[in-house]
Amino acid sequence: MPQSLDLTGNQLTILPNDVLDRIDLEELWIDDNQIIEISFGIDRLVNLKRFSAYKNKLSLLPASLFSLVKLERLNFSVNNLSSLSDNVGNLKNLQVLDVNHNRLVEIPESVGYLENLRFLYLAGNHLETLPQSLENLKKLVYLNITHDRFKAIPECVGSMDNLIELRIYNNVIVSIPDCISKLIKLREIHVMNNQITALSGSIGYLISLRKLMLGNNRLRTLPENIGDLESLTEFDLRANQLIFLPETMGNLKSLRILDLRDNKLTSLPSSLRNLTNLEKIDVRLNKGLVIPEWFQELEQRGCSVFY
Repeated sequence: MPQSLDLTGNQLTILPNDVLDRIDLEELWIDDNQIIEISFGIDRLVNLKRFSAYKNKLSLLPASLFSLVKLERLNFSVNNLSSLSDNVGNLKNLQVLDVNHNRLVEIPESVGYLENLRFLYLAGNHLETLPQSLENLKKLVYLNITHDRFKAIPECVGSMDNLIELRIYNNVIVSIPDCISKLIKLREIHVMNNQITALSGSIGYLISLRKLMLGNNRLRTLPENIGDLESLTEFDLRANQLIFLPETMGNLKSLRILDLRDNKLTSLPSSLRNLTNLEKIDVRLNKGLVIPEWFQELEQRGCSVFY
């Protein structure tokens, strides 16, 4: 068993000095305290692999922290950090970096040196862009840049070959770039609550995609090749401005949930009746929609139809 110390929720304002003598520690948890700084002596914990300081009052991290080259997981979410040291790039074994809900306005180029990084959490900061060096994160499977200030999906994302889940909701994004078509392992895209007006046909290349969450954007149409997403199981289009759907929607053979609420649809393509795996379709709040007779067929085979 790894040597572990959990000091969560102890109303600590500083890291006790005796903790820094525990050079055998591999895991240290100091979550949910009132700590405002990490001692420079933290570099004595040379065997540390997991360090979590979630929900404290940290505004600065000591340079000595970034000499702990055995670190695999680092969590500084819900603090007051306004910057992240370039020295973070020294942590070559890091697999998880969580700096959600801080005050970061930029991410250092050196994060692109973290060749073993698999999970990167950057939500709830003041970010508008990411450094191009992040295209080197070839092992990254999860990227969360929600609740930031992005106007576009950064181009570097298109080079994250092993990305499985992309979360970028609650920004001000107006389009999904063509570079996204390279992410053939991507299973989930969450881009709700943005300002996307159109989808490029490049979306059709995402052959592994299972969830496409586009609710609360400004879409009026969908590309014809949307039907190429044969692995798609959940498609959220609620609260857009769709006026019609392409017949190719009927090719989404794996689709289980289709949310079309609150659009401007007046009719639905008859091909939707061919979606034999459909478990739920929701078309409420489409004021001019003519309800098709084949809805009865869907209901008879056990699909929940809300209108």
